[in-house]
Amino acid sequence: MRVCGVELKGSEAIISLVGYDQGAFQVPDCRQRLFAVSQSEDTEVIRQFQFAFKKLLEDYHVDAVVILRREQKGKFAGSATSFKLEAAIQLIGLPVSVLATAQIKEQFKAAPPSTDFSGLELKKFQQPAFNAAYAFLNMKTS
Repeated sequence: MRVCGVELKGSEAIISLVGYDQGAFQVPDCRQRLFAVSQSEDTEVIRQFQFAFKKLLEDYHVDAVVILRREQKGKFAGSATSFKLEAAIQLIGLPVSVLATAQIKEQFKAAPPSTDFSGLELKKFQQPAFNAAYAFLNMKTS
């Protein structure tokens, strides 16, 4: 099973692919680390984002998407653009789950990764997306 973890931050979708096969977690190489959207009020821009995101999921044979939950209101609320991106991702046609930070921490406490994040071929800004994907896979396989 391969999962795409997504952290939506402002007008960016930061991604990390994580797979689970034969009892081991894997982080496959990926041609893209983030999708940036400018002018989110333009319908065509959102369609282009959705098309590019869907193409990436198809090319890497992703089975599910997991999005890091954002607050809907208050001081730490997600931006309007991030919620548009979430809707575009949810309409792609793959199973999409939204995980809260508390759920992710719970999974890391129960079964921490066997390798340190710095040992992976990922950038530091991808860590929240990786954490969401890892936690989701851990929930599915345990």
